[in-house]
Amino acid sequence: MTPPAGIGCGWRPEIAGIVADLPGLGFVEVIAESLDPAGPVPPDLQALRDRGLPVVPHGIRLNLGSAQPVDPVRVAHFAACARLLGAPVASEHIAFVRAGDIEAGHLLPLPRSWAAVDAIVSNVHIVQSEMDTPLALEPIAAVFDWPDDELTEAQFLTEILDRTGALLLLDVANVYANARNRGADPAELLHRLPLDRIAYVHVAGGAEQDGLYHDTHTDPVPEAVLALVRALCALRRPPALMLERDGRYPPAAELRAELDAIAAAAGLPAVSG
Repeated sequence: MTPPAGIGCGWRPEIAGIVADLPGLGFVEVIAESLDPAGPVPPDLQALRDRGLPVVPHGIRLNLGSAQPVDPVRVAHFAACARLLGAPVASEHIAFVRAGDIEAGHLLPLPRSWAAVDAIVSNVHIVQSEMDTPLALEPIAAVFDWPDDELTEAQFLTEILDRTGALLLLDVANVYANARNRGADPAELLHRLPLDRIAYVHVAGGAEQDGLYHDTHTDPVPEAVLALVRALCALRRPPALMLERDGRYPPAAELRAELDAIAAAAGLPAVSG
C-alpha cells in the first residue's frame, strides 16, 4: 500500500470527472460514510485505484470525542472501508458529533482537558484494534474555546498522538481559522504542532462572517492559507497535501488552478499538466 504523496484532492461524485482528468494527481480521499463497505468501489473511484493512486477513507461520524465508547457498528464500517480500498492510511476527526441518538450535525470542539484526552485515547484504541491500517487524526476548526481548558491546542494534540501512536492529518486551513479567531499568529501555532507525525495535509477555503473566520470548504483557498502552506514546507515538508472541497464546486479550470496553487506553494509540480 503506497502512502499518499504529492498533491491530492478530495473525491466527490460531483467532481469525479474533473479529478479523473488530472494527470499529476498523487492521491485522493473519500468520505468513508459515503461508501458501502460490501463493495464494489464506485467505478470512477476504482478507475483511480487502477491508475495506482492511493485512496484514503476519511471518517466524519465516529465521534471520537464522546465520553461514551465509539459505536462498534460505525467502527466496523470504517475499518471495512479501509480494507475495501486497500488504504495506506485512514483518517478521522478529534471532535464530538453526537450524544446518545442526538446528532449535532457538525464537528464540535472538545474542552482541552485531561478527561477529554482520556476519552479520545480510549476511543482511538477501540478503532485501532479493529483496523489493519494506520489511523491519522485531524484537529478541527473551532470558533470558540471552552472556558476551562487545561492544555494548549498543541499540548492537547501531542498528548493524544503520543498515547495512541496515531499519525496527524494536519489541516492548515483549520490552523489558520483557529489562530485568527483567537487573535493569534497562525505561523506560531503551526510551529508548536507535532509536524513530525504528519501523514498528509488538508488545504481548504473559508470565509469571514460576523467577525469570525469559518472553514467552509465551499470557498476558494485564500492567499493567507497558501502562505501557511509555504510556512509549513519551510519548517518540515509534508509527504502529501490535498484540496478539500465540499460544495459550490467551481468550474474545472478554477479547480485545477486551485490545485496548482497548492502545488506551487509547496514547491511541487503542477497537477493539471
